[in-house]
Amino acid sequence: MTAGKPLRADAQRNRDLLVAKAREIFDAGEFFDLRFDDFASLAGVGTGTLYRHFPTREALAEAVYHGEVAALCDRARELQATLPAAEALATFLRGMVDHIDAHAGLARTLATLMADRSSALAGGSQALEEAVTDLVAAAVRDGAVRDDVDAGAVMMALHGIGAAHDRPRWRAEADDVVTLVLDGLRRPI
Repeated sequence: MTAGKPLRADAQRNRDLLVAKAREIFDAGEFFDLRFDDFASLAGVGTGTLYRHFPTREALAEAVYHGEVAALCDRARELQATLPAAEALATFLRGMVDHIDAHAGLARTLATLMADRSSALAGGSQALEEAVTDLVAAAVRDGAVRDDVDAGAVMMALHGIGAAHDRPRWRAEADDVVTLVLDGLRRPI
């Protein structure tokens, strides 16, 4: 597959089928339980099609990850365009907890992949951090958020929340961490 060259409609459909099936398997937490070739039959495509689009398991995982990041970044932009800045930031952070909660298998799979191949997924992480940076900067400009804390601290909190997803009271604790972050960001009166 040549970078930049659009895929034929059938090739794009096959690629989309593979990514969608991998996404389902991520969510189920079974991404590493299958042989790589099994993804082709589960998606209803040939093995050659799988390898043509995704030569490795990691390449398929990266495609799923980048799709997730793109959707989250789109959500951040949508919130920023439609809500007051502080509310957009709070809604996005709480939405991230909802997303991690709804896709626990995805979070576990990504944590494993990031531990093994952190550089391969760095671009998506950078895009997400840029989206959070934009949300924080807008809230700073509006005077709702302190100007001495940057988005890196917010991202660290989100990474911590995601990394702790196996804790028994994870959801309640994750909500509490987001509340702490938002309270800590609030500009003193």
